[in-house]
Amino acid sequence: MRILISGASVAGPVLAYWLHKYGHDVTVVERAPALRKTGGHAIDLFRPAMDIVERMGVLEPVLAAKTGTERLTMYREGVARPVELEVRRLMAAVSNRHVEIMRDDLSEILYDATRDDVGYVFGDSIASIADNGEVAFDSGRTDSYDLVVGADGLHSNVRRLVFGPESDFTTWIGAYLAVVSVPNHLGLDGRMEGIAGVGRMAGMYGAAHMSDARAVFLFRTPEPLDYHHRDVARQKELLRERFAGMGWQVPRLMAELDRTPAFYFDSITQLRMDTWSRGRVTLVGDAGYCPGPAVGGSTSLAVVGAYILAGELAAHGGDHTRAFPAYEAELAEYVRRSRAFAVRAARSIVPGSRFDLWALTQGVRLVTRLPVALTRAVVKAGSKGVRLHDTIELKDYAVRQGTTSRP
Repeated sequence: MRILISGASVAGPVLAYWLHKYGHDVTVVERAPALRKTGGHAIDLFRPAMDIVERMGVLEPVLAAKTGTERLTMYREGVARPVELEVRRLMAAVSNRHVEIMRDDLSEILYDATRDDVGYVFGDSIASIADNGEVAFDSGRTDSYDLVVGADGLHSNVRRLVFGPESDFTTWIGAYLAVVSVPNHLGLDGRMEGIAGVGRMAGMYGAAHMSDARAVFLFRTPEPLDYHHRDVARQKELLRERFAGMGWQVPRLMAELDRTPAFYFDSITQLRMDTWSRGRVTLVGDAGYCPGPAVGGSTSLAVVGAYILAGELAAHGGDHTRAFPAYEAELAEYVRRSRAFAVRAARSIVPGSRFDLWALTQGVRLVTRLPVALTRAVVKAGSKGVRLHDTIELKDYAVRQGTTSRP
């Protein structure tokens, strides 16, 4: 079959890889004029996503590009002495197999693994999709596809065209995230430093293969903020307002906002849809089931979702009328649990009161002092879904060649 995928970040290339393996003719269209190679932020790949990466033959470059963050130094507003956390201990409690990697590095690795077998079209976007698979593009060209997949993120263009306005499916879960590329003036290498206060948290991290660093900001508000997701000037204004008066390195990081080469700002928002498929169109990753940026493991979920979608299409001989429902059924529990975890994480990762801030600090100290095995046991016994990724068992889908029929 001829299959069009919108989005060349993570879910799109993973899906393209497996679809090509199963004998399909795949094209990926990306709005950006080229693969994004600057900016980006650190994301996590947990056990099932790591297993898929290994099956794709790209484990070695993924491991080579890991951030290597080993230690976290966290200050509290009004408290001089910081707390230290060995990140390895925390992540070992969360997952038996984990890598932190910059999103842009992962995207480039996945692109390199697929570019010889998949057609990539940059600097264009889908303008309309007809029920019969006819697609018109912003560039003015048209083409016909058996299936169309939206892998174009939380603000998906495909979802808007086929399912309706974003506001019909989004649920804000109380917080905002910003990531800024900044000079590494602290000389951070495998280390993160930050400061936490009531309702806000700021940090900075670097990696051995990065010439600069990333500043990350998380904050809570009682009501959603008024801004457009493409209005960068307004977003920077809101960020300055929320972090005014905060100590540590925050004033210096705020001064970098007007000089930064890359800036990301978005609400921590969840997508809740009854179905991710309609006719010949389906959604994968954040476009269909984003649990919440930074709090729900959305990258691992996207990788697993792409693998399952391609696998179910192979298992059903390319018949999307059976494959799409099977894909949704196979992934539904993972999505549900990721959503529930993200809501809890959004409430706890940024302290809402002085007591919450104190409790967060004590939790960090506990993780630091306990042996890794005991920390893992405590997490298993007392958490609600912290190890949810490691509970996912992947199917082994048989490779079926020649699935080119048009249902």
